[in-house]
Formats: sequence, structure tokens, C-alpha cells
Amino acid sequence: MSVLRPGRPVKRTRIATDRAEAALVTQYTALVRLAYLTLPAALSRHRRVLLAHGAAQRALPGARGALVPRPRGPQDGDTLTRDALRVRVLRAALSAAHRPAGWPGALPPPRTLVPRLPVVWGLRLFPHAGGPEEIALGQALADPPAPTRAAFVLRRVDGLPDKRVAALLEAAGVPDGSASVLAAAELDAAAGAAAEALLRSQEFDACSVQSRPTDLVRRGRRKRAVWVTGAAVAVALAAVIVPQSTDGSGQPTTAARAATPRYLSADRLVRTAPGQWADTSRVDFTAWPARGDRKDDKDLLSRALGTWAAPTTDVRVTSTPGTPVDAPPRSPQLLYAGDVGGRAVVLFSDGERLARYTDADGDSPAALDLARADDADVTSAAVVVLARSKGSARYLTAPWVAESTTRDLLRPDSPARPLHVSGDGVTDTVPVVAAGNCQRRPVLQLRSSSRIVEHHAFVVADLGGLSPVHLTYTPLPGHGTPPARQPREATSSQALLAWARSACRLGSWAGGGVRAVNAWDFAEQDLPEGGGHAVWMCARASTWRGPGDVAMLLRTPTTSLTTPAELVGQARNTAACSRFGQHVVASTRWKSPKDHWYLVAAGSRAVVGITASGAVDSARPGRTLAVRAPEDGTVRVTARLSGEAGGEQLSEVGAAGR
Repeated sequence: MSVLRPGRPVKRTRIATDRAEAALVTQYTALVRLAYLTLPAALSRHRRVLLAHGAAQRALPGARGALVPRPRGPQDGDTLTRDALRVRVLRAALSAAHRPAGWPGALPPPRTLVPRLPVVWGLRLFPHAGGPEEIALGQALADPPAPTRAAFVLRRVDGLPDKRVAALLEAAGVPDGSASVLAAAELDAAAGAAAEALLRSQEFDACSVQSRPTDLVRRGRRKRAVWVTGAAVAVALAAVIVPQSTDGSGQPTTAARAATPRYLSADRLVRTAPGQWADTSRVDFTAWPARGDRKDDKDLLSRALGTWAAPTTDVRVTSTPGTPVDAPPRSPQLLYAGDVGGRAVVLFSDGERLARYTDADGDSPAALDLARADDADVTSAAVVVLARSKGSARYLTAPWVAESTTRDLLRPDSPARPLHVSGDGVTDTVPVVAAGNCQRRPVLQLRSSSRIVEHHAFVVADLGGLSPVHLTYTPLPGHGTPPARQPREATSSQALLAWARSACRLGSWAGGGVRAVNAWDFAEQDLPEGGGHAVWMCARASTWRGPGDVAMLLRTPTTSLTTPAELVGQARNTAACSRFGQHVVASTRWKSPKDHWYLVAAGSRAVVGITASGAVDSARPGRTLAVRAPEDGTVRVTARLSGEAGGEQLSEVGAAGR
């Protein structure tokens, strides 16, 4: 039954089987690709491949044909048949993302658990790996909802007009197809012109797949099940769908042990030698030794591995955006196992992700938390959150962290305070900020051992993920058109003063899988009528997935060191303010001490002229503009880059139609 917009009649038409079969054969790859990219990114690639092929094959109607919702608008017979197949494929793919009310988030939707053709035993199927561009696009597609991904594919690969895409989505059961098309257009703009070619690559072609065997030893020992009655089949299926991981005593049940691949064994865990971090050029999680007083507790480790392999309804599972939740493809590395705050905690790394297992305790269920950790380095792999409770957290520091302190970003003139760390690298409790509270902003200031780098201190902030976020600062450019300055550690007095005015923005990026936030002072300006000296900043939050969000801020003179800077613009999923987006311009309305309204604007180092049009019509050479303006009215601000920077016209970042 369609979930369509109320009041809109749904026309249905019957598609003939012979015509549909011919269309399915010619469009099979495109239909499988549409289903594969629409399916939830949290599913493993093997499951998505099989579900995509199943969706395309079940799009073929029976002998009498099939009645399907007919998208609006005139269409010939072939077009109508192709669109009808698309609708049936979309229905199947979108239903895989739907969870019934009360269905646990740790489990895939029920329809994806039921074995349906095609079924492959003994093999894992997945598309060929792509290059960096394909991986970046795949990460960008992991976050938007399924209707947005479907609209993106229909627009980019199939080349359908927006109205037709919206009609197809609504015929497939999407309540507001137009909204999905608009979201897909934003995603399209962020993906760039190469998106179409990338989407046709093998990375996204579920018809061109590789195969690998599953666990051959365990499969060879498994006895064939005896199917006796239909009731027995139903009971067995229910046991597969909702297994219990423990028997009430905290020990894994037989079903849970059977669901764990043989290679996920406590005896096969990767353990790094304690001193390897000082003798390797790869200073990241691979250099962490196994620590904790329960690192040899096989029962605990087996329980944690079994939960990661097959989390069940009694386990709370969370993951940061874009993080797969499937079992590790190989035996992971053990980073820590011990008791923290009265509960057992186990920390793993599989090279791409961090996994933290927290044992059940009384009324608190077991928990599994997953986060991206690929390409971590000396700063982003320096500390991990072990536990949070009652407004505080305890962290596990890397073996190369020689000194740990805490400080408050909102008190830049106060020195950092020492933080006690145990021999296993576990810190004492550190206060964390409650949502919406900006009375304080505690952060960790850490110093690396001189055995790997001299005089290297850095700051990280806990934004709710497994890994605290690395904070950096880029100072104002010099005079003229100097080379671009690079981000540096946010430990200097200049950096701390800048962060004191922008620290309250950090809370807006909590839970978003952010890896680092850089505060870039890109321009300065003397305000008219004695308004004082102002500094323009772009704060960029870069995620582990690649895309980043930016906030354009203006720091005007104030008597307080911590008065929040004014937010003048913001943008999501943009390259602005990164090394791939080094040219920016921003503007805002500003009221002078004499109660006159001005439009003020500034650009980065390569800007040679700024133009305002609309309610204000003005053009000025240079990197700044200040002109009298009405308090209201829409203004469009653009900038011109120097010839050395290409001489292009630059649009304002994050403009909200001022």
C-alpha cells in the first residue's frame, strides 16, 4: 500500500509480462545499481548485492502482468514499462530501510533478514574496490536517507528530469518526492561534475562483483539441518532473527557462539608489542599495545567478539554516520580490556573502525559503539573515550602521550591543569558538557613523547564520539598575497583567544562523526564609525567520511574574552575552508556605534575585489567592503580572485539571502 501525499489520486496501470521482461533484460544493470545505492548503507556490501539483485528480479510481474502506480505525465509504452520497473525496484529497496515501530536499531529491518532468492551459500560477494574518488562519493552517499540516494541516482545516472523523478518516488511510496529531489540536487552539487562517471564505475556496479569464501573450517564442521515440519522451520527462523546473546549469567549462549565466525576468537586477536609505537613510522591505532587488567580474560573477550559479530535485541548498538555495523572482516586488534566505573569495557580496532563493547551491569544492558578510525594519526589516534557517566568521562590515552592536562576553552587566560593517568593509560574522570550548555568547554591538552616528536602539544575536544576531535588554528594571512598558511596546534595564546570566541559552536557538531575542527582567521577589517577592529573566521568541522561543515563567524570588539562570535553563514558538505577550498568570502549586516546599518564583507587572501548587488549596489577593490545599507533587503555578495588564483568570481559561503 502506497504512503502517498493525502489528497493526490494514484493512477494505476497494468504492465505486460513480455514487455516488462524485455525491458528488465536491457535495463537490468541500471535497476540493480538503483537498488544497491538506495539500500541502507549500514548493511554489508554482500547483503546489499543480493538484495539489489532480488529487487530487480522480483520487479518482473507474473503471467497476468501487474498493477503498479503510474507516475504522472504522458508516457509512451516503453517509457511506462521502464518507469513501472523502477517503481517496483524502489519499493523493494525502500522497504529494506523501514523498521516497524519498536524494532531494535541493532538489527536490520525484518524483511532483509528473511532469506529470499538469490541466495549464495559459502561465498561473500561485493563490488570491486574503487579509487579515492569513488570511496569519497560512497561515503557521501552513506548519510542521506534512502529516497535522496534514489533521486540522486535517477537524476545522475538515468538522466531523468526532476518532475519525473519526484513522480517515481511518490509512486514508490515516498511521501514527498519533491523534497527528496531538492536534497538530491544539493548532494549533486557537492559531489561535482564527475559524479556520473563515478556512479558508473565498478565500485557501484553490483553486477560486476568479486567473491570470497566464508569461514571454510566452521562451514565444513556444520551439520546439515533437518527440516521436519513447517512449524520447526518457523521456530528456527525466529531463532535466527532474534537470537539471545547471553543466558542471563553473562555467558554467550550456544546460538550466539554459532553466529560468531571462527576467526573471531579470543586466541586470534591481534596484539601489538608494548614498545612498537616508538619504533614505527606509522603512529596510529596499529601501534597501540593491548592494555587493561582483563586483556587475557577469554570469556570477556569472546563475549565482546560475539556481540560485534551478531548484536542482538538485548544490546544497545550505536554508530557514527557512515560507519558500517557489520562484523569485522578479519580478527581485530585488541586495544584494551578492563573494568571502568564498575563495568567491563573492551576496545577493538579492525583497521577501519573502533569498536567499544561495554558489558551489561544490573539494569544497564550491554552496549556496542562503532566509529570510523581509518587514516588516524598521532593526534586523532591519541585518545579514546572508555566510559561516560553523570556528566563526566574517562579516556584511554595512546602510549605515546607523555603528558595529559585539561583546560577550559572559555577561560583562555587560565593555565592547563594536570590530569592523572594510570599505568594502563586510563585517565581520571573529566567533566563533559551537557547539550546546550556553554558555561564551560573542557578539553584535553596532550603532549607527545619526545621519542616520536619534540615539543608537540595538541588539543582535543569530546563531542560525544569514541574519539575526541582534534582542534587546530590557522592565523591571519600576512600582507599582500602570501602563501596559504597551514593549520597549527591550538595551543598558543593567539589560538586560545580565537577559540574562546568560537568554542560554543562545537556543540552543534556533536555526534556527527567529526574528526577535526579548524578555526581559520581568513580576514581582518577596521569597522566604520569607530567600530573597532574585527576578525573574520571560518570554523570547519571535517568528518572521518571526508565531507565537512563550515560556520562563518565575525569577531567584533567586546569587553569579554568569551563573547560568542556572530554567526554570519554556514554550509554543509562543502570543501570550503579546506585545502581544496582556500578562497572564501562572507558578509553580514552590522550596526555601528552611531546606530547606522552597514553591509560589511571580507574575503580570503586571493580576493582582489568585492561586489554587492540587490538592496545594496556597490563594488570595492581589495579584500574588504563596508557600505551603508538598509537593515532589511536581499543582498548578493560576490568576490573576484586575483589572476594568479584564476581570476574567477567567488560566491559567498553559507549566504542566507541577506
